[in-house]
Amino acid sequence: MKPFDKESILQKYLRPSSQLLNDIVKIDGDILILGAGGKMGPALAKLAKDAINETKIQKQVIAASRFSDPGVWNDLNNYGITTIKADLLNEDDLKKLPETPNVIYLAGHKFGTTGNESYTWAMNTFLPGMVAQKFKQSNIVVFSSGNVYPLSPVTSGGMTEDMPASPIGEYAQSCLGRERIFQYFSKKNNTPILIYRLNYANDVSYGVLLEIARSVYGEKEIDLTMGNVNVIWQGDANEIAIRSLLHCAVPAKMLNVTGPETISVRWIAGEFGKAFNKTPKFIGIEESNALLSNAAECFNLFGYPNISLKQMIELISHWVIEGGKIKEKPTHFQEREGKF
Repeated sequence: MKPFDKESILQKYLRPSSQLLNDIVKIDGDILILGAGGKMGPALAKLAKDAINETKIQKQVIAASRFSDPGVWNDLNNYGITTIKADLLNEDDLKKLPETPNVIYLAGHKFGTTGNESYTWAMNTFLPGMVAQKFKQSNIVVFSSGNVYPLSPVTSGGMTEDMPASPIGEYAQSCLGRERIFQYFSKKNNTPILIYRLNYANDVSYGVLLEIARSVYGEKEIDLTMGNVNVIWQGDANEIAIRSLLHCAVPAKMLNVTGPETISVRWIAGEFGKAFNKTPKFIGIEESNALLSNAAECFNLFGYPNISLKQMIELISHWVIEGGKIKEKPTHFQEREGKF
């Protein structure tokens, strides 16, 4: 494998692109990120802050979350990001948040839905109504999921935004509920909204690619039943989220966000096998359908991702070999019955 220069990798994979720098100056006013303490929130907040600093514009990035991990809270504060500790389901906490022209909504609940369905529905459908009412004057980018779609034939090119949602399982159903609530308030209050259907974001520390890589490296069996996936680099997904603030609309605009390829899980494992000099182990046989999204509209608006699939595989291979820090937050991308 090629030598691994962490500093050059940081510059290449994490810095704002010229497209983001062009768009950040067009976004009028501060940016508030709700649910900023999760997997993507901290990196998204930092990316927005970096773009603001590089363009030397006057704009504030505000990150609101419970911040159950104090390390994340400290890190964002040290980065120059305004942080607010808030339980968004608490009406008093929500009311105290500053009125902000631009909101990126990341809050939600997925894993642990089974057995705790009521909390999932509260987070994914009740809270959106509260937020939509609170920020009715704002542009809102709402993170959702490709899970709102049914499984589609792997030869179809994936589900497009105009195809009907048909979610499998309570988590996915609650995600569609979140979308419907925001759609309702977009029309009712004339609030510009973009609903951002993501699958699957990948970083060196989490994601579908890392899960497959670790299975190959650890010589564990890989289930091929969900034989195809879509992936996108987290940095690209975060850039699209920020830039989407310029594309919010009434009624709410739907947007699939993922990479351009329908990727074979078997092929991904083979690529990691080459990097690790190991032979992947498989169980099961590929089904003819999978959870797949078509992101042609996303590429039409924002161009193709800056980081390619091959670059992601190379970076993650190095990360696994060197024992980089991992977030133990599996995607469960192989789940076909919607049980999370």
